Amino acid sequence: MAQLGKRNLLTVVRSAAPGLYLDGGARGEILLPGKFIPTGAVVGGKVEVFVYRDSEDRLVATTEQPLAELGELAYLRVAGINPRVGVFLEWGLEKDLLLPMREMDGPVNLGDRVVVMVVLDERTDRLIASARFNRRLDQKPPHYHEGESVRLMVASKSPLGFNLVVNNAHRGLIYHTDIIGPLKVGDVVPGYIRAIRPDGKLDLALGQAGHRRIGPMSEKVLEVLTARGGRLPYHDNSLPEEIRDVFGMSKKAFKQAIGALFKERKIMIDPDGISLLSTVDGEK
Repeated sequence: MAQLGKRNLLTVVRSAAPGLYLDGGARGEILLPGKFIPTGAVVGGKVEVFVYRDSEDRLVATTEQPLAELGELAYLRVAGINPRVGVFLEWGLEKDLLLPMREMDGPVNLGDRVVVMVVLDERTDRLIASARFNRRLDQKPPHYHEGESVRLMVASKSPLGFNLVVNNAHRGLIYHTDIIGPLKVGDVVPGYIRAIRPDGKLDLALGQAGHRRIGPMSEKVLEVLTARGGRLPYHDNSLPEEIRDVFGMSKKAFKQAIGALFKERKIMIDPDGISLLSTVDGEK
């Protein structure tokens, strides 16, 4: 049976003036309008389409790709507002996606962007958006492991950092001190699981996982050190903001990087800062 809100590989059963009719299984025949028919599509063949409902609530197929499918999150722009119904969001298809009043998480204006999840309204069997998606995330304890690479969506700011959604399924947090470079609501970024707390909550980090991340960070420290004469007044007790401004990394990443460089005998660490070992040796 064709899945509403998902990409489907469906068989063409007949051709008519409006377009091709596809076999939707228990959902019956689904129209693929003529303007979306891909080259080479024939009766008996298969086409990959996204299935949703048109403005008259009829099932329809399209070869266009929405910005998010059922169960996925996206950062969508408000294209229209109906005070009695909700707001309409641009999501890459001809028909805008409705964000009903009951699913809004606060007032929005025309042109604003909002993080939403595409969900199925079981009462109407229509796809809608929800900005109140926390209750729709997986409530079971997550089965990730520390260092696992994940896809992150920045959902909202927090006094501690940013709240993110992991793989469209679980909530997590990245602390201000672990943020590398600019980060804003709506960003989709690669990251990894830094820690799994006893209560199941996830601490996250950006970039590559584990030791694969230390190498590039170490190279960055060496690059900055070399460009600035081989010595800099930054160390374990430097402010996180200073580290981020100079090296473009979190303080934790900086400490890991200089630790690795010290073990490789490439730098010297003292209470006043760090120095290239060649520079230190040359002064002796």
